[in-house]
Parts: sequence; structure tokens; C-alpha cells
Amino acid sequence: MRDYIRRLLIAGLMALCISLLFLGGKHPQADMLKTSQEKTSWIWPSDGVISDTFGTRNGKHKGIDIAGELNTEIVAVDDGVVEKSYYSDSYGNVIFIKHSNNYVAVYAHLSERLAQVGQTVKQGDIIGKMGSTGQATGIHLHFETHKIEWTFDKKYAFDPEGLLGKATVGAVVQAGTIGNDKNVLEVSSRLQPSDENNESNNNMADNQEMYIVRDGDTLWSIAENNNLTVETIQNSNKIMGTNIMIGEKLIIKKMPENKYIVKNGDTLTSISREKNVTVDKIKQLNNLSSDLIMQQQILDLP
Repeated sequence: MRDYIRRLLIAGLMALCISLLFLGGKHPQADMLKTSQEKTSWIWPSDGVISDTFGTRNGKHKGIDIAGELNTEIVAVDDGVVEKSYYSDSYGNVIFIKHSNNYVAVYAHLSERLAQVGQTVKQGDIIGKMGSTGQATGIHLHFETHKIEWTFDKKYAFDPEGLLGKATVGAVVQAGTIGNDKNVLEVSSRLQPSDENNESNNNMADNQEMYIVRDGDTLWSIAENNNLTVETIQNSNKIMGTNIMIGEKLIIKKMPENKYIVKNGDTLTSISREKNVTVDKIKQLNNLSSDLIMQQQILDLP
């Protein structure tokens, strides 16, 4: 009887050891898989300046906007398969890629699509070029991420910041890097025009210069500071509406010296003092029957 009980105890202890061995072996494997999934790292899809982040516009903005130069190369943030590649009235030229972990990324407003439906892409492959097609107010990449699938109501959208790196308006990012703290000076030198050796400025006419939109700028403030009308800036940059983005480059076409744009608070008297010309002369040159002038009105001067 004692031998029987002893055998039972030994068998029980062996069963317990085997169970612990299996349990101990499974947990590290599961944790390793979980860690591998959580450590998925995407690279930034383009060079540029972050001009808008996820969740703005009363929660309606479901992506990250990166402003840059026309035809800046757009790269795949991770390995994947192209699900869609077409032109949309809202997204413009847009590409949908199914990436690892069942994530779908949307690359929108492209000037050109270089990846076709069904194509397998590797992380860093060039899939398109930055543009302003569709409902875009300037040249930029609109980048969205969705879990499982993209839906019209974007119910599966999530902030890609956790996979790309901290996204702050005004931050400079570089295609192919992880996080936004690498090679910033190198990228910044390409995005910010300098007075020396700037190709964009060198290609401009003598009466033009480049302006990069800063935080707080509006078309009205830029126009007033440069003695221009909003319409002039819109026409020079083919802008529809008045929306502009931080980091966006605008062509500023200088107004002739004998033209004056009426600013807020201007009167004929204040203008005559500033330009050293009589009120009557200004009225005569502009066929004015009264002293009434309006903001953004163009006045001829001697």
C-alpha cells in the first residue's frame, strides 16, 4: 500500500514538473511574439515638415500631413501589398497598402502613382511622388493608417505616431528614418531656402522670391507684409481658397514700386504722408471721387 501511495506521489510530482515545463516554455514564446508585433517600426514616408497631425479639425482629420516640395519621393513605410491605386476626387492620386499586422496605410494627394494594385512592396520602395491632387490646399502627403481595413467612415483609423515617431507641427522628418530626431539638420537645409546657393531661388524671376509659411501665417498677413493682394499670391501659387500649411513654399511676386496695396487702417491721408504724395494726386491717378478706399485695393502712385 505504501509503495502504491509513493508511486502516486512520484507520478503526481512528475506530472507537475512536466506541466510547469510546458507552461514555462509557452509564455516566453508568446511574449516574444507579442514583443515582436509591438516593436513594428515604420519609416517616415517622405521628406518634409509636419503641417497637421491626427485628430485635429474637431477630430475629423484622421491622418498626418507632411508638406514638402512638388514631386518629393514617397516611400512605403513597411513591407506590404498594394490594395488600391487610383484617382479620387477627395484623395486625388492615392495608394492603399496592406502592411504587416493587418494595417492599411493611405498615401494621398500624390502627383504621380508609381505602384500598381497587387504589387508587393518592400519597406523604403518608392511608390509615388508628393503633389496636391484632389482636395488639397497645398503640396503635401496626407498619410492615414487603419486597423484591418479602410472604411468610408474611417472607424478603424488610428494615430500612426506610435509607429512613425513623435509628430509635432513644424517638425522636420526624413524619408527612411525611424523617429523624427535623425538627420534633421540635413533635411532642414534642403527644405529651408538660404540666401546662398538655393536652386529654387536661382530659377525664379528677378521680381520673385520664395516664402515658407510659418506658424500663425495667413494669406492676408503674408499679403500685407509683402505689399501684395491675396489674389496675387493665389494666382502665383495656383491656390484655391485661403488655406495654407506650415512649411508650404509660396512664390512671392513683388509688386511694382508705383503700386500700393491698401492695408487695414490705411487712409488716403496716411498713404500720402508715407509716400510723400498729395491726396489729390492719388485720387487723380486712381479716378477716385471720394476719400473712401478699401483693404487690398491696388492704388497707382507717381
